[in-house]
Amino acid sequence: MEQGYLKVAIATNSLLRVDADLISAKQIVFYDVSKDSSEFVDCLHFGPGASGRRKGKGPGGGAGCSMEDQDDGKSLDRLSSMVEALEGCSVLFTTGLSDLQAVKVKNAKVFPVKMERSRDIAEVIERLQVMLEGEPPLWMVRALKGDTSQREQREALQS
Repeated sequence: MEQGYLKVAIATNSLLRVDADLISAKQIVFYDVSKDSSEFVDCLHFGPGASGRRKGKGPGGGAGCSMEDQDDGKSLDRLSSMVEALEGCSVLFTTGLSDLQAVKVKNAKVFPVKMERSRDIAEVIERLQVMLEGEPPLWMVRALKGDTSQREQREALQS
């Protein structure tokens, strides 16, 4: 198997630990992880009033809108923004997610990992590197193959 990397998303409130469920996370941090190294890539904030969208606009560049409901669409819009932010990721680490959230994450082709307890981000990355070094589980093999094909497509476009 060709050496690859995983783009990893981590739901966090502290920026140091996997310590938040997906919908209430204040931040999602992103890392590229290979068997030999890891690199911090980005951090998106999802605090009060923050959608997490990089451009701050709705789909299609507009201001966005939602149907009226009890919470003015904020929780569904927040989930959509969070799932949108996971684009290009292979795996999401979180302390919890509902069935609906899990389906939306999987539909985005991201493997959700629900942690039973809070863990340091460094510990999670080290564990991933050990898995990459040995015989990775099937979900990781699939993620690596997906990553390889995406990388080859990008390289073909650049040449």
